[in-house]
Amino acid sequence: MEHFPVIHTNFWDAVIAVPAVLVATQIIKLLLPIPRVIIPTIATILGLMFSLFIAHRFNFWGAVFMGLFYGNAAVGTYASLKTTWETYRASGNKYSGKQI
Repeated sequence: MEHFPVIHTNFWDAVIAVPAVLVATQIIKLLLPIPRVIIPTIATILGLMFSLFIAHRFNFWGAVFMGLFYGNAAVGTYASLKTTWETYRASGNKYSGKQI
């Protein structure tokens, strides 16, 4: 019976890796004219690179799994923050009693 690979991860992987992928993706968006549909793929590739070369160098399958997690978590975080900000701006900040 083959076992699943043991993936050693901790809180700092998510606190450092996901924001690093998010920031790197935003920098690439600013510097290069990339179509919007390619951005999630770039984030996934950056997450894989971060995981393979920095976070999980000695566990290939664990690095692949965590790299996919890093890239998709960065894309989800960006989408959530963007949606929240746009909704807040569109509401006219009616919850605080004044217009912004």
